[in-house]
Amino acid sequence: MKKVITYGTYDLLHFGHINLLRRARELGDYLLVVLSADEFNALKHKTAYHSYEDRKGILEAIRYVDVVIPEENWEQKRTDVHEYHVDTFVMGNDWEGKFDFLKEYCDVIYLPRTAGVSTTKIKENVKR
Repeated sequence: MKKVITYGTYDLLHFGHINLLRRARELGDYLLVVLSADEFNALKHKTAYHSYEDRKGILEAIRYVDVVIPEENWEQKRTDVHEYHVDTFVMGNDWEGKFDFLKEYCDVIYLPRTAGVSTTKIKENVKR
């Protein structure tokens, strides 16, 4: 079984998220999504609209996602890759190069983001 892992906040779920999750899942047989915990978001000075539990429930309902676990710190990526026997690490290409240190443990793939949609853009439009 080929395992794929990806990380994110997945707040205000939109088609770009679904597209990324679908493409990540197509790279393997099992997709593990590591979701930013509320406490971790606070350390990053980010605030999600939905709570961790709500975001987790939404992700668990998506057919491409096999399991969702919390992300609690920046350093856990290396540990997660080992603990979950990950074959492929996937992130959006806006993170290009940032996780290349994982290449000694698994494949690292940066997928293009879906053009024209982002959580930041949605939040900006709602503010107007």
